[in-house]
Amino acid sequence: MAKDFYGELQLGILGGGQLGRMLIQEAINYNVNVHVLDPDKNAPCRKLCNRFECGSLSDFDTVYNFGKDLDMITIEIEKVNVDALEKLEEEGVVVYPQSRVIRLIQDKGMQKQFFKQNDIPTAPFQLISTRENLYESNIALPYVQKLRRDGYDGKGVKRINSVQDIEDAFPQPSLVEELVDFEKEIAVIVARNDRGDVSTFPLVEMEFNPEANLVEFLISPSVLPFEIQTQAEDIARKIAADLQIVGLLAVEMFLTKDGQILVNELAPRPHNSGHQTIEGNITSQFAQHLRAIFNLPLGSTAARSTAVMINLLGEAKYEGLAKYEGVEEVLAKEGVFVHLYGKKYTKPFRKMGHVCIINDDRETAVKNARWVQETLKVKA
Repeated sequence: MAKDFYGELQLGILGGGQLGRMLIQEAINYNVNVHVLDPDKNAPCRKLCNRFECGSLSDFDTVYNFGKDLDMITIEIEKVNVDALEKLEEEGVVVYPQSRVIRLIQDKGMQKQFFKQNDIPTAPFQLISTRENLYESNIALPYVQKLRRDGYDGKGVKRINSVQDIEDAFPQPSLVEELVDFEKEIAVIVARNDRGDVSTFPLVEMEFNPEANLVEFLISPSVLPFEIQTQAEDIARKIAADLQIVGLLAVEMFLTKDGQILVNELAPRPHNSGHQTIEGNITSQFAQHLRAIFNLPLGSTAARSTAVMINLLGEAKYEGLAKYEGVEEVLAKEGVFVHLYGKKYTKPFRKMGHVCIINDDRETAVKNARWVQETLKVKA
């Protein structure tokens, strides 16, 4: 792979959002030529890459034509045309993560079956074809219904509390899952290169915004018992090995109130639960993803200090041209790092950026993070 570092490698990224943007910021260090495909002409990546193409990620011809002259393709979003990626693989374009991995993870039903077949702990579930099947579900009420495809950031998920709720359930193919009485939501990001080297980032603990159902507050490294941390990292390593994935894999999990770990979902790319690694760890998740897909030695994932990550979400009542309040105040505090994603317009709960707060003292890091949450606002 020597040519990677002389600016000859042509790397395509499917998706031009904030994950692609931060991946490009790291790829610059490798002299890689980056090409981006995204349906939004104002995507955050549009001005950072060597070539930006506006087009559909789900259209076969668009994805195929975008990738046919590239050396390698990776993703920052799973909702892409896998048939086109398979054809590109057949023609010699390297696709990481592999198209077969993306295909499996696109379908939450296939994900759950993969967990079951490989003895990976997960909540009991049942696959459902239509809304009417919910009336005969083997899973006791209340339960969670998840669309098999296209759900993200809390979308495509419904809690069904009673038979009456079934009238408003999703009509599309879905799965129903036993409601998990969890203590905490946790995550491990694992990387694997083509040599089979595997490395995990330290376990992180997450808090979710109750209205938007997406991560709002994350702390790393976890202070859960060592046995829990080890078990979670072992599960992530096993999944990466069973999938034979090349690249980064985020493994989202529940820690139940009786101490069990259950895997919730997978994401085969850099992930919201790894943003704190930019300042908080020796190697960032974005650098690690590139190391993995370029088949380079994986970097140290050791934490530099306690790191708290806050998602900067659009305020609930504002929609329009984004205005940021409190940026100067938060930047005046030591250990605060603001990342804005280059999105021109805000709307309620849209991810507009994130902030990482680092401090050697955990309580101080959390306290400072809570202050940043109250001070930094995105309005219109």
